[in-house]
Amino acid sequence: MNTIFQTTITRIGGCARDALLDDMLITFREGAPADIEEYCFIHQHGITAGDLQVGGIMELGENRYPITAVGEVATQNLRELGHVTVRFDGETQAEFPGSIHVTGPTPGDIPLGSTFKFLL
Repeated sequence: MNTIFQTTITRIGGCARDALLDDMLITFREGAPADIEEYCFIHQHGITAGDLQVGGIMELGENRYPITAVGEVATQNLRELGHVTVRFDGETQAEFPGSIHVTGPTPGDIPLGSTFKFLL
């Protein structure tokens, strides 16, 4: 598998973990506006070397999640803003244009320094 995107979580907004309770992970690159950063897992922005695709893998720390749906602007948002909304529900149709859906258990926590990757 080729790595399409790889980064490290550097900050965690005060409300970011609340989204995990709703089976959701929201990311944004460093430098996000403060009101947005509050709800996000912030990461070092990296190069996006391809498009996110169904059948690819999201890797979070040691866990791998098969990608089941990708919204039409998810790759663009990741490339330009480091922003994605990951839903841990296995849906095969993206809920929103920027959503990525994966199958697997929602992490109970995502510690600082965790790696975050997309593979194809």
